[in-house]
Amino acid sequence: MTGAPALFDRELLRRRLERAARDPADFLLSRVAEDFAERLGAVLRPFETALDLGTPGPQAVAALAADGRPQRIVQAAPVAAALAPGRRDGFVADPSLIATASERFDLVVSLLALQSVDDLPGTLVQTRRVLKPDGLFMACLFGGATLTELRQAFMQAESEMEGGVSPRVAPFADVRDLGGLLQRAGFALPVTDVDTVVVRYASPFGLFRDLRAMGATNPLAARRRDPLRRATLLRAAEIYAERFSDPDGRVRATFELVWMSGWVPHESQQKPLRPGSAAMRLADALRTEEKSAGEKPGD
Repeated sequence: MTGAPALFDRELLRRRLERAARDPADFLLSRVAEDFAERLGAVLRPFETALDLGTPGPQAVAALAADGRPQRIVQAAPVAAALAPGRRDGFVADPSLIATASERFDLVVSLLALQSVDDLPGTLVQTRRVLKPDGLFMACLFGGATLTELRQAFMQAESEMEGGVSPRVAPFADVRDLGGLLQRAGFALPVTDVDTVVVRYASPFGLFRDLRAMGATNPLAARRRDPLRRATLLRAAEIYAERFSDPDGRVRATFELVWMSGWVPHESQQKPLRPGSAAMRLADALRTEEKSAGEKPGD
């Protein structure tokens, strides 16, 4: 789509999602889909056409269908196994390549997919183009604190066992940057917020199994190509258990879920007032006495 560097191995990511779909660990995606349904329900306006962009399962389509407002739901799934059963408007596509007509949809949703695109700013621009004026974009993606425990454990283990470190966990977007990216892409009224989920496991190996069943193991293009040494893996698990376990012996895994939303500009939307155009002083609105900057309370 752009000249952005390839951060992720797209083919490897596709294969891992296909493998994970056979026996998925979809508890996070199901939770996110439930949250999406609540958030969408708070938006009181019609949505005739909706696009599910890249969600690695049928949960977003199910939430849209249960909402009842979209008359047509199109699903662009990352792999065939993620397509919602019994629906005709679905196809397989990379979420970073939106090949559809401009101003076609009233709503675009993407759940736990956009953290794996190489050019997130470019993808947001493309998403804005496929939305109609006053169309809504809603997405949830993993944020920067996701798997911080695993990242730290592997860094220390590799440093101890191999004398250096390599990227083992993909980088995730910082919530402080995403609002700015929405504005740069041309969205109005951008909103971002964070939901932090801590999952507990009997051992780090339970987390490793779930990441494999999510298709979320290391997809970085710059990853080390030689197999992970068993001694390094065991040392990472040992460090993880030492540093990130609760009193009952179970270990913690943090997943930061960043929500972002924005609207395609439209004349009907609220706009900020011009500076100095207020019809009432703040002091009058608060029913208090206005004081100059040099006065102290009680003067």
